[in-house]
Amino acid sequence: MNHKQVEKYLLSFPKTRLDYPFGKEAAVYKVRVGDDEKMYAIIAEGSDPLRISLKCDPKLAEILRDKYVSVMAGYHLNKKHWNTIVLSGEIDWDEIQGFVQLSYDLVSGETRT
Repeated sequence: MNHKQVEKYLLSFPKTRLDYPFGKEAAVYKVRVGDDEKMYAIIAEGSDPLRISLKCDPKLAEILRDKYVSVMAGYHLNKKHWNTIVLSGEIDWDEIQGFVQLSYDLVSGETRT
């Protein structure tokens, strides 16, 4: 997966927009929740392989870190609630999409249909 393919998927979620609040090194994907915007995905610009950080249920986050070499505690994020995933091919795109969906649901309070 390349950045543009992942970005296209992220931007397909309702009320999502791309922002760079931390500078040009981190593409941040936010969802509008009421009057606020909350981030649910961050892509490290220029990373190869691509790295994406996603919000996660704390118990599941630990399970995923134990199961996959390419999943680690969130880089520069709350390690309890965020995972950083290296898109190296260890995890299928379908499963990555499920992790994105979970992150979006946790942050937005909505479930995408």
